[in-house]
Amino acid sequence: MNPSDDKHIGLIAGDGRFPIIFADNVRRLGFTVSAIAHVGSTLPELESHVERIHWLKIGQFSKALAALKHDGVRQAVMLGGIKKTNVFTTLRPDLRTLAIFSRLKHWKDDAILRAVASELEREGIKICDSTFGLEGILADEGYVTTKKPNKKEEADIQFGWETLETLGALDIGQCVIVKNRVIVAVEAVEGTDEAITRGGKLAGKGGIVVKRTKPHQDLRFDLPAIGPQTIQIMIAAQATVLAIEAGRTVILDREEVFALAKNAGISIIGKTAGVQANAADSP
Repeated sequence: MNPSDDKHIGLIAGDGRFPIIFADNVRRLGFTVSAIAHVGSTLPELESHVERIHWLKIGQFSKALAALKHDGVRQAVMLGGIKKTNVFTTLRPDLRTLAIFSRLKHWKDDAILRAVASELEREGIKICDSTFGLEGILADEGYVTTKKPNKKEEADIQFGWETLETLGALDIGQCVIVKNRVIVAVEAVEGTDEAITRGGKLAGKGGIVVKRTKPHQDLRFDLPAIGPQTIQIMIAAQATVLAIEAGRTVILDREEVFALAKNAGISIIGKTAGVQANAADSP
């Protein structure tokens, strides 16, 4: 992170614990945080981790902008997902949001987020990369756990990794479940957790979970994240390996993740685009 003279930052928060962990991290670095939270998506406990919070419904762009300006925010991050299923049920677009949407050629996730970010930046609020302030939280390259995948599992990892490069270009999802070089489940609007659960039902024991950013990912948005719940769902699905992208995947509650994976015999590997891990890599 390049420290800014401005030690106040806005947090446009989606779901999960990622916004909370980010807020705690940047506050330790001396920042104060003003959050835009979304009813039905953002965890209520975020309130106790930020200096200011404004609760809005999805699509209330004008209210969000007014709140950020009122708090003196000139830089912000967009963290945590907004499930498309929530968008279908809780979207309340104001006139400014409808104007943004009217300029879109398609409704791909990145296109929507870029349009929102561009509108904020036109109003003087810079959108920072979602890696901002995440030192020590991003996945490292190589074998994260002491248990390593076997050769068959490594082949499945690589197969899933290459498949996601194609799927990501189509904005379909960031996660697949693989077994015996067959894609048994692809993440869509339901999210990673439900995709893993569905993959477990289809694959049985030994499914491989692969999660990475999309090609040409705009790092301001939608950075992949895993946490203890990811491992717990993998255990229930009898999945044995989790492959994630090094330097671009957030590991929430890191120590708990590693402890759960170790106890369950799950391998976790951090991969870099274009690099295939091998058993000679050190943990």
